[in-house]
Amino acid sequence: MRAVAVSRRGVIALAVTSVCGVIAFGWPLLVAGNARLGDDAMAPLVFAALLPLILAVVLVEIADGGMDPKAVAMLGVLSAVGAALRPLGAGTAGFETVFFLLVLSGRVFGPGFGFVLGATTLFGSALITGGVGPWLPYQMLGAAWVGLGAGLLPQVRGKAEVAMLAAYGAMAGLAYGTAMNLSFWPYALGPQTSISFVAGDPVLTNLHRFAVFTLTTSLGWDLGRALTNAVLITITAKAVLATLRRAARKAAFAA
Repeated sequence: MRAVAVSRRGVIALAVTSVCGVIAFGWPLLVAGNARLGDDAMAPLVFAALLPLILAVVLVEIADGGMDPKAVAMLGVLSAVGAALRPLGAGTAGFETVFFLLVLSGRVFGPGFGFVLGATTLFGSALITGGVGPWLPYQMLGAAWVGLGAGLLPQVRGKAEVAMLAAYGAMAGLAYGTAMNLSFWPYALGPQTSISFVAGDPVLTNLHRFAVFTLTTSLGWDLGRALTNAVLITITAKAVLATLRRAARKAAFAA
């Protein structure tokens, strides 16, 4: 049962935000050498403007009647739980405790709810841990995409559903780590290394440098996140899905 009825305007807002997000993550592969965006000091400030776009999705949904009070309450509860769970792992050796709940919630309540939950969970977690900075919009959008994708998975049940969600959680963990690497790689190393970003170089050349950077600096953490997601989803899916679906039936969001 979808807790957020995504209207046509909501779909447009989601699409615009996602397109802007793809540009924000992928600009190092496309920027010209003489562009102002090639200045690594400017890039994080420019793309910090993603935060209002992400929050605008929530505002559009509420203003358009896509969220009733019960859905807002459910969003608040799950966001608070996710924000409290995240510091338990804090990314140590790739151990992340927030994404399994995001995947399972998006699965039960739908893609619109999953998108909003991903953004609000990471925002709440940043407030708790003092992690507010230019990286926050990237984290919020990455988590929002994870929740959105979980809500769009095929409708299967039983062991097949658990296996599908575990596989999705693992792939989402790898994709999230890769996207986060891309968000800070241009200004992480400086111009002196063989795997540094060089504005204006051919796409394949910069892509090769980024692939080497990812393999040598963060693959262990990304694999740890993927494994954590898969294990936690496998262990908790049956109980958590049943609980969330029971809550959805009692809330009767569609009504």
